Amino acid sequence: MQFRKFLLIGLFISFSALAEGELDAELSKALSRLLPDVEIDNISPTPISGLYQVVIGSDIVYMSRDGKYVIKGEILDLEERRNLTEDVRAGARVSILDDIKKDDYIEFSSENMQDAIYVFTDVDCGYCRKLHLDVPELNSLGVSVRYLAYPRAGVDSAAGHEMSNVWCAKDRQKALTAAKNREPVEAKPCDDPVAEQYALGQKLGVRGTPAIYLQNGRMLPGYMPPDDIVKQLNR
Repeated sequence: MQFRKFLLIGLFISFSALAEGELDAELSKALSRLLPDVEIDNISPTPISGLYQVVIGSDIVYMSRDGKYVIKGEILDLEERRNLTEDVRAGARVSILDDIKKDDYIEFSSENMQDAIYVFTDVDCGYCRKLHLDVPELNSLGVSVRYLAYPRAGVDSAAGHEMSNVWCAKDRQKALTAAKNREPVEAKPCDDPVAEQYALGQKLGVRGTPAIYLQNGRMLPGYMPPDDIVKQLNR
């Protein structure tokens, strides 16, 4: 999502006589007309009078009541010590992650599972390999690891093709481990989900790998040792 599109749009719409519900619908309609290729998931009032929250996937921007201004940033509740923008963003991520089919990710399951993490990974990534070495420890701590493909150089890159081979392998766990150990994986074409998962990562805002998401939608900033990941789970 390139938010500069918003900044280049000159909106001038009068909503002063509309009720809140009508206002939300009118704002949504105005944005849809100006950005026909952008799917707007929700528009709602914020705690700040006259400022509206616009949810686009896992991205959030704010719009003034008169439709003239768009703001990209965070709303912080200093009294509650909460990032209200991140709360909404996490909620949007939960619905996206919950829609992923179980057969599409590669799961290293914990026998005493208490939590699961979703990890966008690249076989050509040092910190991804480091995290993969931690998987047995994470499993022992009750954390299942669900891998999603995110070849940073793109789906058509060498890493992208290698990840397609991994997802097409009969034993995907074994193939993923081999690929991370720089061992060859047999090329076996199939209808793999690598391109779909790469697009999903972009929608969620993945900028690098490993990108770790908790089941509550929170995103962790890159590689973390197992004990630090468990602390973030707030057990």
